[in-house]
Amino acid sequence: MMYHNELAAIAKSNRTRTRRLFDETLIDFCSNDYLGFAQKKALFNRAVTQVSMYKTHASKASMVVNGYHPIHEEFESFLTRTNGFEAGLVCGSGFLANFSLIEALPRKRDVLILDEEYHASGIVAAKRVDATLLFFRHNDATHLEHLINTHTHNRVIIAVEGIYSMSGDVLNPEIFEVADRYNAILIVDEAHSVGVLGENLRGVFDHFGITPKPNHIKMGTLGKALGSYGAYILCSEHIASFLQNRAKALIYTTAPSLFDIALGYQGFLYLLKNRAKIKAEIEQRQALLARALGMSIEGLICAYPLKEGVDALGVQRLLMEQGFLVGAIRPPTVEKPILRIIPQLGESLESLESLCDVLKKGDV
Repeated sequence: MMYHNELAAIAKSNRTRTRRLFDETLIDFCSNDYLGFAQKKALFNRAVTQVSMYKTHASKASMVVNGYHPIHEEFESFLTRTNGFEAGLVCGSGFLANFSLIEALPRKRDVLILDEEYHASGIVAAKRVDATLLFFRHNDATHLEHLINTHTHNRVIIAVEGIYSMSGDVLNPEIFEVADRYNAILIVDEAHSVGVLGENLRGVFDHFGITPKPNHIKMGTLGKALGSYGAYILCSEHIASFLQNRAKALIYTTAPSLFDIALGYQGFLYLLKNRAKIKAEIEQRQALLARALGMSIEGLICAYPLKEGVDALGVQRLLMEQGFLVGAIRPPTVEKPILRIIPQLGESLESLESLCDVLKKGDV
């Protein structure tokens, strides 16, 4: 019972987190499977075929020992070619990718500046660096520039998200301008924007028509819109070389699963081939939420506000009784409790409309 008091405090504040198996018959508006790829068996079968072409089906070792595999190399080449970056590095997860970037790039006398709503993976890593750590007001380019100008520094490293995972806010494009003006390294976590945003569904670089520069870094995951698990970093050859020599979370871990990389690769290929149809389906869901709930979203995250004093978990349970699964997000993850509704493409428009009707009636 070594942590009895700490667990009791968490329970008292109604912040206990648990794992559970949800009924698969529930209509899923909760997960980050934005495009419904986790249900596409054709992608699974294609990935199996791809991995089966090789003698080994497991990574076996670190990337810098002998864990680097032709599947890794082919996928990295595909990513750099289609996104306009010089180099790519596959990673075991988005958490490891962010940890690698934030822990390795800032050095002594540098300034590391994070958006105040940046993902926990970056916050954890930031506590390990020798650089000066600062936070700028969410999406506020003016405040970011003020911090750069009021602190002495060697390099400046900025970390932001393409779409913020809880609010669904899209990155302020003026932040690119600030980063370029000061030649700051700009890390853009595109975990929630790749696959749902941009003319070619490649995320905010695509959305804003930004050509990658040597100071730009893009991090993307395979575990959300791509229906797999893992991540990647896209950057200049120079930064990739530095990360391969300094990023502990890349060096001292087994290379990413070959099957997961192959599955994400197949997801990307499907996305590129069917992007017009997928874009149309995304826009239909965005229009429905705007019409039914008055919620305007640019990606596929709807942060539905709850009334003061309403128990988010209680609302989630009531919706489950009516057949819907949504996210119940509470402090400290967010300032005020919300329902995190993901109008993902794996569920029908009719189901989404039914959920909206329930919310409008105020039965929860």
